Amino acid sequence: MKRVVITGIGVISALGTGAGENWRGLLDGRSGIGPVTTFDASSLRTRLAAEATGFDPKTLPDRRSARKMTRNEQFAVGAAALAVQDAGLDGLLDAERTAVYAGGSKEVSDLDKLVDAVVASTEGGKFDVAKVGTNISLFHPLFYVEGLQGASLFYISAAFGLKGANTYYAGTSEAGLTAVGRAFRAVRRGEADRAIAGGSDDPVWWWPMSSFDALGVLSGASDRGAEAFRPFDRDGDGAVLGEGAAFLMLEEYETARARGARIYAEVSGYGNAGDAHKLATPHPDGRGLVRALRRALDDARTAPDDVRYVAAHGSATPLGDLSEARALRTVFGDRGPAASSVKPATGHLVGGAGALNAAVAALAVREGAVPPTLNHERTRPGCEFDWVPGTARELPVSAALAVARGLEGQNAVLALRSV
Repeated sequence: MKRVVITGIGVISALGTGAGENWRGLLDGRSGIGPVTTFDASSLRTRLAAEATGFDPKTLPDRRSARKMTRNEQFAVGAAALAVQDAGLDGLLDAERTAVYAGGSKEVSDLDKLVDAVVASTEGGKFDVAKVGTNISLFHPLFYVEGLQGASLFYISAAFGLKGANTYYAGTSEAGLTAVGRAFRAVRRGEADRAIAGGSDDPVWWWPMSSFDALGVLSGASDRGAEAFRPFDRDGDGAVLGEGAAFLMLEEYETARARGARIYAEVSGYGNAGDAHKLATPHPDGRGLVRALRRALDDARTAPDDVRYVAAHGSATPLGDLSEARALRTVFGDRGPAASSVKPATGHLVGGAGALNAAVAALAVREGAVPPTLNHERTRPGCEFDWVPGTARELPVSAALAVARGLEGQNAVLALRSV
């Protein structure tokens, strides 16, 4: 089997645009979390978010197509383009030998356009289906096109004219990391020489925020501002959503070496597994995550004692944090590697969160440093682990893991190592 390496990283988040700006922000301990500004969130339990206000869609490769995209797709294409540029492959991709794998949690297009049509089709307090059927022009002409779930896969492929293997993965946090893991396998098996892979999301608008708010997985401590997101901390009561994307350029090792590419890290293994427990409720002992961790390590032929860093999921929900900590201790013992969650800095990117963790782990391997878990002051009982609280740490990272966990019990783990 072929070796696979990461040669490009593209990240868009509330911390900035590009891998370098985001990495500096993480190490400096900055947070992009603040009050929601894009809509009136006063009726929600959570009124905070990490908005990517610095991202400009006008920088996308095809500005005309950008007008047809949702903000989700704009993030995806933007981060994918950054990864291609970072790898030094702009204009050099082999269309038939470059794959695209994307993930996200997109459900619908902009529902404001649907609401207008529904209101216009309501008479006497009742929705008139016949009126909609006889006057379809009530709907925005791009409503259905914008609602295509896997549209980001098309727009990325079209932007670079790519015709290789491609798949879109729908889910929550695990979706983007699953895309990276599947891309890794495609290159390792020789189905492609290169792959653009990652995840994106735009959860900072009324529909997804009200949905997550109703599920009870978001923080209610809006008065704390940026300090509301507290993974593995006894005062943590849920997540704060963030928008953005993370995409990686994966290459076959010999191909990358032949062109003198900069290599961040080698992708050495991938594992995934399900909890088969309860919807939106992780198994108390993280049994699915335990299996995913062990499968990734076995695939990478890496011993647990060799791992130096884990880019943790860390969603700050009491059940989620406790089950993740238990799973890590099951695999690594009480004296495991350093682990941290970057979500208090970037917000929870949902469909892009796992791919962001892959980018963070790759940067940690190359840079010899690990970002902190912000706002971690008092460890929640049962969550004892080295969470790198407060400030970044210099640390030679020869092997690392990136973790992502989905609301439906999915668990994905990517293994990386230095080259």
